[in-house]
Amino acid sequence: MKVAGIDEAGRGPVIGPMVITAVVVDERNIPKLEELGVRDSKKLTSKRREKLFDEILSLADDYVILVLSPEEISSRNGTLNEFEVENFAKALNSLRVRPDVIYADAADVDEERFGRELKARLSFEAEVVAKHRADALFSVVSAASIVAKVTRDREIEKLKKEYGEIGSGYPSDPRTRAFLETYYKKHGEFPPIVRRGWKTLKKIEEKLKVKAKKPKKGQLSLEEFLGD
Repeated sequence: MKVAGIDEAGRGPVIGPMVITAVVVDERNIPKLEELGVRDSKKLTSKRREKLFDEILSLADDYVILVLSPEEISSRNGTLNEFEVENFAKALNSLRVRPDVIYADAADVDEERFGRELKARLSFEAEVVAKHRADALFSVVSAASIVAKVTRDREIEKLKKEYGEIGSGYPSDPRTRAFLETYYKKHGEFPPIVRRGWKTLKKIEEKLKVKAKKPKKGQLSLEEFLGD
C-alpha cells in the first residue's frame, strides 16, 4: 500500500513563498523514516533538516514540491485555508504514484471539513486523514514537513542574497520588520517579495505615515503655522 503525507511551510510569513510538499512512500518504508529520526520539522535544527532532506527523497516512491510565490498568495481568491486546500489537491493530483491513504496537516479548525474538501478536489480515489499537528503524529507528514521547510529556507536564502538581511520573513521577527520599515522609508513602497494585504504591512505603513506627519522638535506643525 502507498501512503502519502502532505504539509506546508511558510503559511504565516509576510515575506517569501509558501511551500507545499507531498511525499509518497510504501507503507513498508514507514519504519525506515522513523529510524532516520524524521519528526516535526520545527523540532529539528536546520542542519539536521538539510541532512534528512536527501534521505527522505531517496526513500520516497514519488514527491511533489510546490513553491507558491507571494504574488500568487496575494492574488488568491478566497481565504488562506481555501487556498491551502486547493494547492494541497494540486500537489497530490500531480503525483505519478497515486497513494491509497493520504495524511494531511489540517489548516482548518475543523479537521473533518478540511479532509472532506481535500478529498473532493482529488482526481483519484484515496482515503484522506486530516489532523491538526499531523506532522507530529505521522512520520510521512513529518517527512513532507521537513522537505517543505528546507525548500522554503533555501528560497529565503536566495532572497537574502538579493535584498540583504530580511530575517525569517515572519511578522514576529524584529529583523523582518526592520527590513520592511527601512525599505519602505527608502522606496515609498514595499518590495515585490511581500504578501500584499498582510496586516503587518498596513501597521508599518500607518506607523511611518504618522511619524512623517509629526513635526520635528522646535518645528511648527502645519496647523500651528496657519494659526488653527
